[in-house]
Amino acid sequence: MSNEIQKQYKTYEDVWSKIHRTKEHYGVPDRHIRYTVTKKFFGARMIKGSFVREHGVMMLSLVEKLKDLQADFVKEETYIDVILQSRAPSFDQFIINYKMNGFDKSLPKLINMLVQYEAMIEKSLSPILVGEALKGTSESGSNYKALICGSAG
Repeated sequence: MSNEIQKQYKTYEDVWSKIHRTKEHYGVPDRHIRYTVTKKFFGARMIKGSFVREHGVMMLSLVEKLKDLQADFVKEETYIDVILQSRAPSFDQFIINYKMNGFDKSLPKLINMLVQYEAMIEKSLSPILVGEALKGTSESGSNYKALICGSAG
């Protein structure tokens, strides 16, 4: 630190005053950070093939950042609505059940419910091997054709 800056900061009585002054003078304004975080939060969408847990952790971290930034305009119900809206279409049935049954869960419990639902979906959509008889034989001498199909249940 240069001598001039040291002299300026000697006038402050405690460390928090120095930190506040430094943040005011050199830091990125909270308004800009809040804008960036809300844009990412409200625009988040679950990518096809990604895991619910990863997406949920990202969304929870954004919620925590918004709370730290004291984004008072956002209520708990809004966080839940945005998290539900950010899910892939395969979660539509879960969302309908969640809304119809009037669940009122905390954000971590909601994420756990979504993870459990994802596991249930993966179990019910596991691929199966189906043999189909062919009238002739192929070049390899096989008279069966293997097909992989998705089973909905």
